[in-house]
Amino acid sequence: METILVSACLLGDKTRYDGKDNYNEKVEFLKEHFNIVPICPEVMGGLSTPRYPSEIKNGSVIDKNGRDVTRYFEEGAKQVINIVKYLHIKKAVLVDGSPSCGINEIHNGNFNNVKIKGQGITARELEKNGVMLFTIDNLDGIIDKTLKEIDAERQARFEEYLHKND
Repeated sequence: METILVSACLLGDKTRYDGKDNYNEKVEFLKEHFNIVPICPEVMGGLSTPRYPSEIKNGSVIDKNGRDVTRYFEEGAKQVINIVKYLHIKKAVLVDGSPSCGINEIHNGNFNNVKIKGQGITARELEKNGVMLFTIDNLDGIIDKTLKEIDAERQARFEEYLHKND
């Protein structure tokens, strides 16, 4: 089974800034077909749960109190990349909008709940390292690809079995 990264909050871990999770039933499929490595770059980087919300502004990550917390986000990304390299991970399912895991969009840095096109720090590093990124909204792509790979693998094993018994 292939090993993939999944944002821990999607799996039900209470790692969001507000101490809640982003559990989504679609991840149950992932549990059946992949070895899952849960990650929360913020926590891995040294931030607590709960914590002040943070957003990227002018290339830095600032929390709602104005404190620069970029180093925690960079450390979390570094820890995640170490896991990716060690386990040869090629796919990740992340939460879009996050200053760490945002794949297509992030908050605009003004704490007004407006999102803009952009990537979180960990998502950007994962992409640089060749990891395919998926959100819950585009999870169908990983599901379809996985089912095709499973079918192809089963077919190959069946054909191998037939040839052994000739």
